[in-house]
Amino acid sequence: MSKRAVLEVIALDVEDAIAARAGGADRLELVTDMAADGLTPPVAAVARIRAAVDIDLRVMLRLTDGFAAGDLPRLARVARELREAGAEEFVLGFLDPQGGVDLDAVERVVGELDGCRWTFHRAIDHAADRDALRKQLDGLPGLDTYLTAGSAAGVDDGLPTLLAEAARRGEQGYEQRVLVGGGLRLDHVPALKAGGIDAFHIGGAARPGGWANPVSAEAVGEWRRALDGA
Repeated sequence: MSKRAVLEVIALDVEDAIAARAGGADRLELVTDMAADGLTPPVAAVARIRAAVDIDLRVMLRLTDGFAAGDLPRLARVARELREAGAEEFVLGFLDPQGGVDLDAVERVVGELDGCRWTFHRAIDHAADRDALRKQLDGLPGLDTYLTAGSAAGVDDGLPTLLAEAARRGEQGYEQRVLVGGGLRLDHVPALKAGGIDAFHIGGAARPGGWANPVSAEAVGEWRRALDGA
């Protein structure tokens, strides 16, 4: 039997989390403030969601819009507080002004995570050199996933890059799972799965009424069925 594809859904609150779980999500990305493309949620919100659902949670570590780390001491403190509160998986990613990975910031934050698993998010799609970024991050403890559309413009433009990177899995810098998200549609799924990609991330697609509305269990269920049957 083939291994079930991972479906990750963005959740803003307990209502989202329960609906996503009911629809068949395997994991949640926890954020707040989608007007800024997702910032770190309060510790109390993470605790409420953890108490409400029994699936994996990855908590965003991002305090400001954009891909700069910003107030690094504060960011490290927030990461530590979330870890102390029981968070076990995270999402992060920082670039310098030239579009290179801000390795000092990443290492500072990762140092607070006690080896927990984490995703480097779509900052990779805005990097000056994706391959160099991957190789610079290679070996950092806990890094097991890249969330990417293959392009800053989304999966439509990034599909060839996604397939090319998936084909390199196992090479230096390419050991991590490719989690596809960012303009992802159901019609992209067959080609991605055929290319060996087995992890998918949705946000707006889980909310047919837009971001002002909660996650729809029915919408998530449609994705679950597509991933299981594609």
